[in-house]
Amino acid sequence: MNTQRIFGLSLLALGVVLLVIGMNSSHSMADQLSNTVTGRFTDNTLWYIVGGIVIGLAGLGMTLFGPRGKNA
Repeated sequence: MNTQRIFGLSLLALGVVLLVIGMNSSHSMADQLSNTVTGRFTDNTLWYIVGGIVIGLAGLGMTLFGPRGKNA
């Protein structure tokens, strides 16, 4: 396994962790109150969720579509 695929798996894992943190923080009392009053979550929660999705997709792409072949 080459370094690009290992880096892709690391990014994928980081993306999943950030997404889980964002989803857990969306259930906090402050976020529930913010969602009730304004109709959306706090900025930090949105950054965790969006960042987790973007980083996870980048890691998945690097893992699946990384270099192929013997010399890659």
